Amino acid sequence: MISKSNLVSKTTMGAAVFALIALWLAFLVPSIEIAWVVALLLLTVYLFAFEVVGVDVAAITVMVLLGLSSLLAPWMGLEQGLIPVAQLFNGFSSNAVMSIIAVMIIGAGLDRTGIMSQVAGFILRVGGTTETRIIPLISGTVGVISSFMQNVGAAALFLPVVSRISARTGLPMSRLLMPMGFCAILGGTITMVGSSPLILLNDLILTSNQALPAGTAPMATFSLFEVTPVGVALLLTGIVYFVLAGRLVLPAVVNDKLEAGDAMAYYAETYGYSDFMVREVHVGSSSPLIGTSVDDLERGWRVRVIAIDKGDGVRLGAAGMDRTLGIEPNTLLGLMGDREKCAAFVAANRVEVRPELEEFAEALSPAKAGIAEIVIPPASQHIGKTARDLWLRKVYGLSLLAIRRGDENFTFAVGGVRDLPFKAGDTLVVHTAWSDLARLEQDRNFVVVTSEYPHEELRPHKVPMALLFFAITLGLVLFTDLRLSVALMTGALGMILTRVLSIDEAYQAVSWKTVFLLASLIPLGLAVESSGTAAWIAQQTLGVVGEMPVWVIQASVALLATFFTLVMSNVGATVLLVPLAVNIALGVGANPAVFALTVAIATSNSFLIPTHQVNALLMGPGGYRVADFMRAGGIMTVLFLVVSLSMLNLVF
Repeated sequence: MISKSNLVSKTTMGAAVFALIALWLAFLVPSIEIAWVVALLLLTVYLFAFEVVGVDVAAITVMVLLGLSSLLAPWMGLEQGLIPVAQLFNGFSSNAVMSIIAVMIIGAGLDRTGIMSQVAGFILRVGGTTETRIIPLISGTVGVISSFMQNVGAAALFLPVVSRISARTGLPMSRLLMPMGFCAILGGTITMVGSSPLILLNDLILTSNQALPAGTAPMATFSLFEVTPVGVALLLTGIVYFVLAGRLVLPAVVNDKLEAGDAMAYYAETYGYSDFMVREVHVGSSSPLIGTSVDDLERGWRVRVIAIDKGDGVRLGAAGMDRTLGIEPNTLLGLMGDREKCAAFVAANRVEVRPELEEFAEALSPAKAGIAEIVIPPASQHIGKTARDLWLRKVYGLSLLAIRRGDENFTFAVGGVRDLPFKAGDTLVVHTAWSDLARLEQDRNFVVVTSEYPHEELRPHKVPMALLFFAITLGLVLFTDLRLSVALMTGALGMILTRVLSIDEAYQAVSWKTVFLLASLIPLGLAVESSGTAAWIAQQTLGVVGEMPVWVIQASVALLATFFTLVMSNVGATVLLVPLAVNIALGVGANPAVFALTVAIATSNSFLIPTHQVNALLMGPGGYRVADFMRAGGIMTVLFLVVSLSMLNLVF
């Protein structure tokens, strides 16, 4: 209750501050049209910063308000709406949005073939088991992959790879995940399709060209590899940083060390169980358990029923396990727990413990089922819900054993773990059938970390076709004048037609939240440009820094973009700041395209706090705290600014 009231008070206080700022600015701006656009800008920043609603909902809200301005223009003191209604939904057909959709589908196709497992094997063959060799190989590989797909997608793809490498080498995941995540973000700056801001940049430049002063030469758009020198320098900086300073800035979480090939031993070591066991238990007619439910049993004795046979066949996971199942005479239970609690359960309930698994031997064999780790990603619809709310075992086949949240562990042995609302970055430790886990890999509400199990859904025979269309896509982008979205969509369609992945899997691969976020913010950028708001803000900024050297002004733009991307989405920061940067550059006689590129690159500078989706994704599996990101990310932020600004001025 306290945290909720604090949240409300912060939100209310923030709303009051932003409202006062809007009223103050209303008296400073030169026109009523600019006043309304500034108000919408402040509303956007407020909604993003305080997370009043989801970022996609916030963006759609702003888009709708822009559309309603045409109807409400007379009451707003305007002659017409802030943007033409006919252009309101142009963002959904923009080159940027279609390119992002295609990149996501191509990434999913490569994942479906099992190429990532082959990559893990290669890294192990080359890097061995030494941290100083493994980190550059993992981070460099992820960085390169991230240059051709969304960085959060690359990180999600490589999470199982890192888990596998950690399992085979014994290196803690906490020493591997942060370098991998940071380099995934850095890798997004290598090409113009590696991150949403860079994909969006060329469209924003074309929009800005329409509002350039008369006689000003239009800005040229950037080709696919034009930013590569900057991105490569940033990626190498990140790799060298962690190789040289990793032992000083990376947390050494001692309890995340994997024991190769032994999931039970890993779980026991990580979560504090030394006598962890699975037993087959027969419930006789005299047992006091008769008439109770599985839920009653688990709550009372702090053990987990992972399988049950009531005489009608083995029930396991989503195929039939349910906490409401009643216990009848001659019921067989597959019981999981530590030795002490299992012994207490047996002694109190007059049940027979069989020395070995008999009825459940096949169903619970390592080839069929086992312990897995699953992460709740930032975009999951299950955030704020509990395992009980979701009927996790019945619907997904997951018997929840523990939740790791940062450096805290919540286990079923203590109780209440199924009543704990999920947060982004939580690592769920579950017992599951591998068939259920394979299906879960297609669910965007979870990210499956565990990779050491039979993957029946992978399609290794489709590797040649996936690589062929990936190469065709690159060829179209590099050697033709074809529009980027068309080139990328060619590769995506090729993977669908050759059944590398199905059309349903392609739809599932697309982060529609990202699509709506991007498409809904594009009209706001148009309003900022066409209303003269960007030019006015630029004039005010120039009044403060206009007499300083150009590089100081450029650095100020980069710092502003860095701050914005910490409190709101990098897409939103790019849309808001690119028009501003262009106008500032025109005011000081600098290259406006370079200033726009400075914004698009600087919005990737998200290392200080786990607000970036990649950082939030890795927080749980790595056992990281906010302080860990501030320690390692603080130095990385400074290095990013120095290297990016230096390279931008050297290359352009």
